[in-house]
Amino acid sequence: MDPVTRGDPESPLLWTSKSTYHLSEALQHQGHQISQRSVYNLLRESGYTLQANRKRDEGASHPDRNEQFEHIYQKVQGFLATRQPVISVDAKKKENLGNFKNAGTEYHRAGKAPQVRVYDFLDKGRGKAIPYGVYDLAKDQGWVSVGISHDTAECAVATIRAWWRQLGKPLYKQATDLYLTADGGGSNGSRVRLWKTELQRLANALHLTIHVSHFPPGTSKWNKIEHRMFSFISKNWRGRPLLDSVTVVNLIGNTKTKTGLTITARLDPKRYEKGRRVSDQELRRVNLQRDPSHGEWNYSILPQTPRNTEVINAC
Repeated sequence: MDPVTRGDPESPLLWTSKSTYHLSEALQHQGHQISQRSVYNLLRESGYTLQANRKRDEGASHPDRNEQFEHIYQKVQGFLATRQPVISVDAKKKENLGNFKNAGTEYHRAGKAPQVRVYDFLDKGRGKAIPYGVYDLAKDQGWVSVGISHDTAECAVATIRAWWRQLGKPLYKQATDLYLTADGGGSNGSRVRLWKTELQRLANALHLTIHVSHFPPGTSKWNKIEHRMFSFISKNWRGRPLLDSVTVVNLIGNTKTKTGLTITARLDPKRYEKGRRVSDQELRRVNLQRDPSHGEWNYSILPQTPRNTEVINAC
């Protein structure tokens, strides 16, 4: 079910692109004796529903969309089976800080709802909160760095590095590899040169081979971090004005679920520079190996020898 599960990250309702007939046939091929009606009943019990058309068209679908979803699913299962860390990374929506309206409702005494500003113009004195997150699929744990400057590849990799030092390394002491899934665009995009050079520095520092898979264009909401972490953060702070970065960090850090999700949040006060350029020469120094299947989306970055490490760290 996992590769073909769909749904809005903000909603508990899920649906699948496979019909109950196709699912029952697939299960029968695996040796299970099950009817179409039984599959339908199991889906209902698991929270899946029939969904009508909605205005949520993601645009034209990439012809290899499903193939890439299956590829990611198989890679995830393989790394989990060998107890190597698997993480989903992404940046959450930037939030204006201040006494602004935040969608959602909370219980208050009649007529005592908090008063917020009418207009959502940026308060330059307070700025924005820029959360970047890491979600550990095996441990159901999250890490969020709340930035104050810009969402850049350097910021993204700094968050992964902080997660590893605080949470990842103690949990995966025998790890030799790290597998991460990311969107195809943004600071961690498949075409972002700085993303690859920063990952090379990270691989060198951690002595890990970093394997990366990007989701196809127009499918960012299927990254696990959206459904399993960011959605619960949004629900936790609904109806609460995000007055300052401390409020944001506290609300994120206090997000939990009955199924065991825990999140560690911290403020990242560093100011990241926009527009950093990576030359062709720097990019060629990255020890990158592309997968046979869509190498632009699936690749590995291997730690370099000490001599090569000195070269790229000097860039």
